[in-house]
Amino acid sequence: MGDATSGPLEQTLYEVRKTIVGQDALLERMLVALLARGHLLVEGVPGLAKTMAVKALASAVGGEFQRIQFTSDLVPADVAGTRIYNQREGRFDVSFGPVFTNLLLADEINRAPAKVQSALLEVMQERQVTIGRESYPAPDPFLVMATQNPIESEGTYPLPEAQLDRFMLKVLVGYPSATEEFVVVERMTSPPARPTPVLDLDTLRRFQSETDDVYVDPRIIEYAVSLATATRDLSGAGLGELARYVSFGASPRASINMVLGAKALAFLRGRDYALPGDVRELSRDVLRHRIVLSYEALADDVSADDLLDRVLGAVSTPQVSEPAR
Repeated sequence: MGDATSGPLEQTLYEVRKTIVGQDALLERMLVALLARGHLLVEGVPGLAKTMAVKALASAVGGEFQRIQFTSDLVPADVAGTRIYNQREGRFDVSFGPVFTNLLLADEINRAPAKVQSALLEVMQERQVTIGRESYPAPDPFLVMATQNPIESEGTYPLPEAQLDRFMLKVLVGYPSATEEFVVVERMTSPPARPTPVLDLDTLRRFQSETDDVYVDPRIIEYAVSLATATRDLSGAGLGELARYVSFGASPRASINMVLGAKALAFLRGRDYALPGDVRELSRDVLRHRIVLSYEALADDVSADDLLDRVLGAVSTPQVSEPAR
């Protein structure tokens, strides 16, 4: 595979980093989601450049960008679009909503009521929008990056587990280091550098197709399944003392997304084969929002990541190297 593919993708990250400082994990996960045709849920306090990151990525890949600020008075038509009566022509015309874009930022998704969340989740899952009696395909490629603010819970509508499961990855964004923050302040108080388009949408679609062809050894699939199964049967993984902290473990969608994510991460790093390390590296992002914690976990201040650290330690990583050519 080599530089022919990894070069443009590295250049894309380089262009985005002209604007974004220190969010390397988030930027990499955004590209993984794009290549694997998945969606991203990002949790972090305000002011950590989540909006700017997806906007910069849209510029670098030459795609369209739209942002929806979710609020409690939003209705589904504000997201998907609606039919408007054209009096002059005597017919109904369709007015498309902001979901008809390549990269969509759904800001503070937990501030909108369930009906609005469902309208967004339909297009995420089905890649189409229903307006009236007609269905319209979403653009291709199509990535939703939804954000949640973990601080304020008043007036919010938390996403149900079934809807959280639609997100391929959930990434936690933390504060920058003092050095990174210095660079952020320096950049933000000077004229902004605009990302130059590096990819076009046809190239991105080709890269998505090539990501599908990345080779995955059956032992890597077994490893992904073992990790997901361990969250459902902690006793079977030798972690019986933690079973009281989990009400429900991860669904089979987690295993699927760990493998799809591993293929995309391998492709991003210039390989045409996945390694167990790719699954391991993405496992927390794939699993953390799919584990339903019990009240005891909340009482004992045990997080999903605390449990996943133990699961990753308990499930042995297979020894898989480069496949024979």
